Amino acid sequence: MSKIDIAVVDYGMGNLRSVSKAVEHVADGKSVVVTSNPALIQQAVRVVFPGQGAMPDCMRELDTRHLRDAILHAAANKPFLGICIGMQLLFDHSEEGDTAGLGLFRGDVKRFAAHQVVNNEKLKIPHMGWNQVYQVKNKQSQAHALWQGIADATRFYHVHSYYAAPLDAALIAGETEYPNRFCSVIAKDNIFATQFHVEKSAQAGLQLLRNFVYWKP
Repeated sequence: MSKIDIAVVDYGMGNLRSVSKAVEHVADGKSVVVTSNPALIQQAVRVVFPGQGAMPDCMRELDTRHLRDAILHAAANKPFLGICIGMQLLFDHSEEGDTAGLGLFRGDVKRFAAHQVVNNEKLKIPHMGWNQVYQVKNKQSQAHALWQGIADATRFYHVHSYYAAPLDAALIAGETEYPNRFCSVIAKDNIFATQFHVEKSAQAGLQLLRNFVYWKP
């Protein structure tokens, strides 16, 4: 079998077609495969885990399709991009359905507080729409490599009711305000994950995907 450059994980949920088409658009002929086959995911050079839906359903489908070990292997060994649920599942626990995640990072996934009032109106949940993402620099005052060509405070498209709260602030590579700042991007070693939907974020999203395709962590 020929080499698989990029595997998009099919766990029965998520914008698989939108994600795969967006990746193909910037991949310059590299092979992009949507697959639920653990062996193909382990074979791929890079892995994208797209997200949409509920955390309990996501974790159940991972186990039903025998994908847990393949995802853990990918996250430990190769460039890995998580999107939305693909970011949330990396943490210990989600308040959505009181669900255990993969536990790669310490922290919880929390629900926006419905009682918050903004401009005399209750905070709308889910958080939906275009919001600025503020890049968080590392200890060397450098933005992450996947921010290359993307201006700070660029708007990305969000659709979610829950957000990750890492115990280790060093994980945070981007933040969004709704209405308070929350972690919307994490990065460590070979892992980069976003709460917003890269595939729905127009040119900025395509630039981030292009950076991922050529990223050498």
